[in-house]
Amino acid sequence: MRRRTFLKNGLEFVAANALFSRVAMGAGDAGATAPVFSTDNQRWQKVYEKAIGVLAANVQVMPRFSGPVLIEGSEYGGIWQECGPHEALVYRYFRPDAARNGHMTFFDLQRPDGQLPANNKRTEAGFGQIQMVVPIAATAWELASATGDGELLEAAYNACSRWDAWLVRYRNTRGTGLVEGFCTYDTGMDNSPRWTGVPVRCPDADAKRYAPGSKMPRLCPDLSATVYGGRLALASMADVLGKRNEADMWRERAVGMRKLILKRLYSSEDATFYDVDADDQFVKVRSDILTRICGEHVVDQKTFDEMWARQLGNARAFWPQFPFPSVALDDPLFVHRLPHNSWGGASQALTALRAGRWMDHYGRSAEFAHLMEQWCEALQRDTSFRQQLDPIAGTFTKGDLPNYSPACLVLYDFTWRLAGVREENGQLQWNIRADSPVAANARFQVGLRKGTAEMRYKNGAAKLILGGREIGEVAGTVRLITDGSGKPLSVLGVSMSLQEVELRLKDRPHQHIQLKPNQTILLS
Repeated sequence: MRRRTFLKNGLEFVAANALFSRVAMGAGDAGATAPVFSTDNQRWQKVYEKAIGVLAANVQVMPRFSGPVLIEGSEYGGIWQECGPHEALVYRYFRPDAARNGHMTFFDLQRPDGQLPANNKRTEAGFGQIQMVVPIAATAWELASATGDGELLEAAYNACSRWDAWLVRYRNTRGTGLVEGFCTYDTGMDNSPRWTGVPVRCPDADAKRYAPGSKMPRLCPDLSATVYGGRLALASMADVLGKRNEADMWRERAVGMRKLILKRLYSSEDATFYDVDADDQFVKVRSDILTRICGEHVVDQKTFDEMWARQLGNARAFWPQFPFPSVALDDPLFVHRLPHNSWGGASQALTALRAGRWMDHYGRSAEFAHLMEQWCEALQRDTSFRQQLDPIAGTFTKGDLPNYSPACLVLYDFTWRLAGVREENGQLQWNIRADSPVAANARFQVGLRKGTAEMRYKNGAAKLILGGREIGEVAGTVRLITDGSGKPLSVLGVSMSLQEVELRLKDRPHQHIQLKPNQTILLS
């Protein structure tokens, strides 16, 4: 069987015919190497098992594409570009075939002019809005990198390049270089005061058109950030594919987009980002735009710190008991009586799930742990897995139907980020939290690209095992970062309080370390 290989940063990408890729991705043997988690904390164990069961039931075959995908669940019978590929990426250890299909669906349904569908539902493939948040180019690149799937890499590069060209052609009518929003569904922020008076969908379900009036079209920070992140991913793909000139071009275009976002759409007076309407005026609603900007790392650390102090980490704005509300609590347009499917104030499971894309990056790992603990507690109190919760009371909206995939993924992903082991960018993150309820005689085991990693909790410490070989034992609350072979690189403070940590690592002197919140200490 013919195969081509690409090498990048020590990772091998394999391109072959479709049969090889299906076999390589594990289709037909789904779940054979699924993560293993067990704990003596029966409350946590039961809700975790229920979440995994709901996700398994939500892997279904939609019309117009032959393979199974992870659908949104609840009342949403299909997958959406804004969230489906990202959810598939998070779920890839259980169903690598569904993760791949969650991207290929959009590429296969792409129109000849380059437009990607906003969704693929039981009823239709929707092209009446662009509806994007997490860049599909970015999640495809991460999935291809994690699995070595060269065929996915090439398909993603071709499809996402054409999608970028479509957006430049049809969503830059004002000639600013930024991406324009034409309707509410473009950003997926249903029932948000950000979009008051604007139609939910483009006229005649044509995403190239906008309704007259309502000071449209708008320059949108989050849509522009999605394109920025997509272009960086396209540059990385072009590098692997040997397209050096194109890689440089994508990086140059990404830099240009970032500069425009910061120049035109950021209000230093409010330390936030706003839409700009057709009269060149800010649409002053402080909304989930902020976390989406952070998700693509648009702002530098200094700007982020200002945004965190005044907005994202402000208890009166976006940091209540259950972060992050979809509109700031102290914004005059915050919706206090939260209706079903409301991006007017509710804390959304989708926003929580996306926090892993930016909170560590900006040095807020301890606060991220707090957010994760709050969400896990709420999901254990109400195990129905609904879409949104009250940011102050922590109660889920009863008007939402149960079995929503993003809520299940929050419980699964946060369990492992809090107290398990994760592989990211060629490194291993050993998240030790021996005093947490989840860690009661707990065991975590996950298949890596090569071998397995395992954590076993007992007597107030976690034993770390890589490829069947014990590499050490750690007591306390800390993230130990090693390379892929288990060599210790650093420790990170992931608690909101000062921690006493004991490291008993193989071939190294035992160490006692004090760690402040978000403090990093190098070990190499």
